[in-house]
Amino acid sequence: MSPGSFDSDLPTIGVEEEFLLVDPGTGEPAPRNQAVAEEAARRGAELQVELSSCQVETNSGVVETASQLRDELARLRRAAAQAAEAAGVQLLALGLPPVTPHQFPVTDTERYRRIGEQYGMVAHEQGICGSHVHVQVPDQAAAIHVSNWLRPWLPALLALSANSALYRNTDSGYASWRSVLWRRWPVAGAPPYFTSPEEFDRTVQMLVDTGVILDRGMVYWDVRPSANFPTVEVRVADVPATIAESVLLATLIRAAVMTALDERHRDGPGSSALRLAPAALRAAYWKAAHDGLSGYALDLVEGRGAVPAREQLHMLVRRTRPALEALGEFDRVVAELDRLTVEGNGAMRSRRVWHQRGEMMDVIAEAAAATLS
Repeated sequence: MSPGSFDSDLPTIGVEEEFLLVDPGTGEPAPRNQAVAEEAARRGAELQVELSSCQVETNSGVVETASQLRDELARLRRAAAQAAEAAGVQLLALGLPPVTPHQFPVTDTERYRRIGEQYGMVAHEQGICGSHVHVQVPDQAAAIHVSNWLRPWLPALLALSANSALYRNTDSGYASWRSVLWRRWPVAGAPPYFTSPEEFDRTVQMLVDTGVILDRGMVYWDVRPSANFPTVEVRVADVPATIAESVLLATLIRAAVMTALDERHRDGPGSSALRLAPAALRAAYWKAAHDGLSGYALDLVEGRGAVPAREQLHMLVRRTRPALEALGEFDRVVAELDRLTVEGNGAMRSRRVWHQRGEMMDVIAEAAAATLS
């Protein structure tokens, strides 16, 4: 595959980011998402409320370049932070609140009340924040191929974004404790390998018909065809701590989608998508959640066993280099990965502050500053 194999119609991209709302004096989650959303609306911005009443979500517009995405995410994060401040709370880009109650109040909407009633403690212990990257694809068949292709790389993307090491006033022992909690939902984590859109649709319909999920909106797999847009949605990540990390994650995902589609066009559907043993993929997820960017990853692509997580990410960069070059982002992605290796991602920085100072409010202050950086 060469850079010239990508035509000028590069896929568009959009990003949804979830954020925590906390009390600025105590750091405790603040159940004020509806007030913050109303304040944002008064200011001409739009925020979505999430299942837990201490969460809000921003939705970027559809963009064509990483530079446009960077500007869009910066604008949205600033608007959300300003609305939160006006409502008396603080906005944080963290996968989990470090200071944590036993339960999170469910947002008072009809759908969220139904989810709270059906899923009990899984819903009431939610309070987690992720990032959802939408990349344009031609159709559902292409989205299914991309999902299959991405499966062995999902743990690496999780490790890159890990940003939830601290929970209930202590170090969880995991770089992404959010991802561990998230997989308690019945349809979450790595998607199955699907042979066709029809198999995907049959599986989802079975889950709805049997009451396992309420509707298609509860298909929470880490990759899924969007139910509302001509995109594939990649949902594996913690919400990245900074704008730069969010753009890096989205750019890598976009390049991976482009690579998967290019290989499908060249070699045929399914030819470049690895079928993985469920136990191996589960182990790789656990390792990524536990070690994050600073430890080791399980190499599911070349079967080399445990390798440094940063090496696995650079392997993904090499695999997607033609796409990254077509986007004009290869050098920037390599430089940003090298910077994170030295400075650390969200989980690494939170841990550093916690272990050096021993005060969760210092962690929260660092996270609040990073959210807008």
